[in-house]
Amino acid sequence: MENKVLKVITDAMLEKKGQNVVSLDLRPIGSAISDYFVVCNADSTTAVAAIADNILVKMQEKCGLKVVRMQGLENDFWIILDYSDVVVHVFLTEYREFYRLEDLWADAPRKEYTDEPVVEEAVSSRIKPKASSKVRASARRVSRRKTDPDKI
Repeated sequence: MENKVLKVITDAMLEKKGQNVVSLDLRPIGSAISDYFVVCNADSTTAVAAIADNILVKMQEKCGLKVVRMQGLENDFWIILDYSDVVVHVFLTEYREFYRLEDLWADAPRKEYTDEPVVEEAVSSRIKPKASSKVRASARRVSRRKTDPDKI
């Protein structure tokens, strides 16, 4: 369930142009208040509110989950959405830089998310045709000429 929840949350963040989207797996840390933190930031309070609203809508639509608690909607500097096992933090950029929440949980495994498509090398660029033996021999003679002026 966590993987689906994380995917829905991170996709909702990226859909509204959330920046520096990161999840922290807090399960290995015994004193953590939840299993995961998901964090992102935006450059305006309007964008922070839009990201949080999108998460609320997508979590209800795709996972059937309603937020347990939320804070920060009154000023949109730092909105916290608590889904029990996953706590979401949507920051105004300067607040994220100031509070450095991820540094408090530096030991937690971290995963970064992006909306950039995964680029794989084309098969044709990985497979280079072999040159014939005559071409290889000719290339060796040319390279020797360039490096040893006595053999010209």
